[in-house]
Amino acid sequence: MRFILNGNIIIPSKTKANSLPISQIPTIPQPPFNPAFPYNPDLQQYLSGKQLLFDDLPFPDIQEHYQNGCVTYRKGIEKMGKQSICARCGNRDPQWFAAFPCARCEENCLYCRKCLMMGRISECTPLIGWNGPPPDIKNPAQIMAWQGTLSEGQKTASDHVACAIRQNQEHLVWAVCGAGKTEVLFAGIEAALSEKKRICIATPRTDVVLELTPRLKAAFPEIPIASLYGGSEDRHLYAPLTIATTHQLLRFYHAFDAIVLDEVDAFPYTAEESLQHAAIQARKPTSAMIYLTATPNAKWQRECRTGKRAFTTIPARFHRKPLPVPEFAWCGNWQKQLQKGKLPAYVIRWIQTRFQAGKQTLVFFPHIPLMEKALTILRKIHPLIEAVHAEDPDRKSKVQKMRNNEIPMLLTTTILERGVTFPNIDVAVVGAEDPIFTESALVQIAGRAGRSKDYPTGIVTFFHYGKTEDMLKARRQILMMNREGLNKGLLDSKGAEK
Repeated sequence: MRFILNGNIIIPSKTKANSLPISQIPTIPQPPFNPAFPYNPDLQQYLSGKQLLFDDLPFPDIQEHYQNGCVTYRKGIEKMGKQSICARCGNRDPQWFAAFPCARCEENCLYCRKCLMMGRISECTPLIGWNGPPPDIKNPAQIMAWQGTLSEGQKTASDHVACAIRQNQEHLVWAVCGAGKTEVLFAGIEAALSEKKRICIATPRTDVVLELTPRLKAAFPEIPIASLYGGSEDRHLYAPLTIATTHQLLRFYHAFDAIVLDEVDAFPYTAEESLQHAAIQARKPTSAMIYLTATPNAKWQRECRTGKRAFTTIPARFHRKPLPVPEFAWCGNWQKQLQKGKLPAYVIRWIQTRFQAGKQTLVFFPHIPLMEKALTILRKIHPLIEAVHAEDPDRKSKVQKMRNNEIPMLLTTTILERGVTFPNIDVAVVGAEDPIFTESALVQIAGRAGRSKDYPTGIVTFFHYGKTEDMLKARRQILMMNREGLNKGLLDSKGAEK
């Protein structure tokens, strides 16, 4: 798209004469807000806190709103010397840019391939935002309807979260798997909403958004809630409380007074700098950021120990029983045995013991082909055993069968290392020495066992062909949390000292 610079405004142009692509305009003027202008309230709702493209906006009067100070134009791609930077996703890597003959600016136009799935950003693309008054938020008489009680550990973390949100601070909640992190957020959400702040809970995975949405709607039944993921119908809903995948944050700009980043250690958030950029950009300049994780990375753990990062631990589950501590079991060259159509005898005995006890089991493998070889072998022992992985079209139905106790054992890749709860299971990892099983992954895997108050214990076994540092670190982290839980009086038994 081309613009003519005319005094203190820019005007869209359909011809090349005296016009430039927006990226070539040195400074984009911003007209002052005109309080007498009758702005479109639908556009206000649609655009507040967003950064969208013209193609995203079904409104004809964008330029008029810009000239009256209600709308902002920003360059979609910025130039710093010879370097191009995508303003939406922060991409600077030349490999993620490409050029095409653009019909809008009639030039060979550079565009960002990194965030192409959100609509194409090019050198002539403006990012459009809202500069007028924000939509008015009217609170109901009762903001929160949840009447549950928190454990002592949850209550401490809840108070710290609410305080950080009120004071626009950053805070890490380092909570063991199954500690009840969602309930810890409720007081902070209520504190934000009572001050008419906008708050967003962001998580890397769609299935977590789908799980959290009904729980938060039950806790805050009178509050409009936007649930955002690929294909969501709430995409353009303005709401004081938003639940979103981290990818959806790419559409927001200076939108939220508080962001809660759930599973901050999980893929793809940890691997995608664009998602980290999106989370920062979606915050208002003065805002709170709450991080939730059971497995902070080594750098964050050091910062917690040295006082450089504000944090609260929840070292025990609400049922006051210690976390199951992984047992290490050497099983020889299990891959070589699998190639011969066998599983190590120790692994087979472990599995048969579970069947005899009527205990459901989750067994993790590092790679799909190895898991499928194991499935063929294990189905000779029990024909109802299933296997699941990220590309499996029947993944959800198999997980539901496991929940319904219709299958005795589910083989899985790391796809089920987090975000799933089965009430009464034992857990094994075959090939725990594989590099895919990081400290974080192993802690999460161990955290699948013993989550239910009715079945608070479980066996966790790491079968290996040589111990790794990640295995040892994972075990140490679990033991550390159990000791801390015991010392703080959050555990009933001394099983923590195992």
